[in-house]
Amino acid sequence: MTTNRAKDRAEIDLVVAGAGIVGMATALWAAKRGQRVLLCDPAPPGAGASYGNACTLATYGCLPVNSPDILASIPRLLASPESPLSVNYLHALTHPRWLLSFLANCRPARVEAIAATLAAILSHADAGLNPLIEEAGAEDLVVANDALYVWATRAGFAAAADGNALRHRLGVPAEELGPADVAALEPDLRLPVHRALRFTGARHLRDPQELVRRMQRRFEALGGRVLRHAVTRVRPLADGVEVTTGGETLRAARVAITAGAHATGIAGTGAERLPLDVERGYHLQYPGEAHRLSRPVGWAEAGFYAVPMAQGLRLAGTVEIAGTRRPPNRRRLRYLERKGAEMFGPLKGPAEEWLGFRPSFPDALPVIGPSPRSDRILLAFGHQHLGLTLGGITGRIVADLSEGRAPNLDITGFDAARF
Repeated sequence: MTTNRAKDRAEIDLVVAGAGIVGMATALWAAKRGQRVLLCDPAPPGAGASYGNACTLATYGCLPVNSPDILASIPRLLASPESPLSVNYLHALTHPRWLLSFLANCRPARVEAIAATLAAILSHADAGLNPLIEEAGAEDLVVANDALYVWATRAGFAAAADGNALRHRLGVPAEELGPADVAALEPDLRLPVHRALRFTGARHLRDPQELVRRMQRRFEALGGRVLRHAVTRVRPLADGVEVTTGGETLRAARVAITAGAHATGIAGTGAERLPLDVERGYHLQYPGEAHRLSRPVGWAEAGFYAVPMAQGLRLAGTVEIAGTRRPPNRRRLRYLERKGAEMFGPLKGPAEEWLGFRPSFPDALPVIGPSPRSDRILLAFGHQHLGLTLGGITGRIVADLSEGRAPNLDITGFDAARF
């Protein structure tokens, strides 16, 4: 039986399942255009990976984790306690499809194609996010001071040569720096620097979760509604969809699946068989230490960023393949703590330890577009390390699709049918 509350919500243009940065951007773009939108998530908006990320708007981040030399590097990476990569072997053995597909996408031709696809959408990232920042009155959260990527060793920089050349070919604006240049920009770095890239025009956020909160407030001011329940099932109809959430079944014109790492757990979307896994990422937060840097600094060999933000200095990154159910890996946290001390000397803290789940497909590309099951079901998840950066443009694309309009950029590379 349909409840009165469900009847009240029967006239819905778009249900958005998931309130991270991608879901909130989708909801706000649609509400800006006058759509009647219901946003569903049991957690507060921006509480997952949108909270614990490295705060960087990485419009330069077109190189996938997949790399042509990774096959030769894997034994060394997995054996060393100083590695930025960790794999739970039981998880890997029970999820062979993802791992084998990931390795297949490490071929040079595939890496070039993936990087070109990412570079194309990243060129639209600011156009997707800037209007939402303005709409939410969040300009004070954005810092435009570039970003640095540093290599501590000659060997590390030499190993990155092909990737850096690919960035250059794809038009990523970057300036190569030497040790003295880096010391002038970031005098508190204790890390010996061999070479660095300065990504000119890059920005970061002082507080990513606060951005999502302000977007939510603006979304609600425009008439959008938030329901603190998960979407558990979707059923496509000839003229819309039925959406089950919080024990109720609602009808809407369309539904957008933006639930990140949990997206394929929603029944009936057509996404259940997609090879989505997670790259577990960690952060440590040091209150009172934000003065150590004036911009994000990524340490290439160590696989993490140090970022000054409102809450202090955040060390965020590394990659762990272990699924969503295992507890935090204390060795990953201690790794970040050791590397932070190498980077800056003694740090006070940390006051916060965090584990989050980056939703990842084996080709490092998200799925954005209609479900194979129905064009009434719109899929937008799997952004890996680029959710914060690509959230705004993904939301704009989904809003276009929800209105039956073609986006103004090519999204064929993100089609779920590629799997």
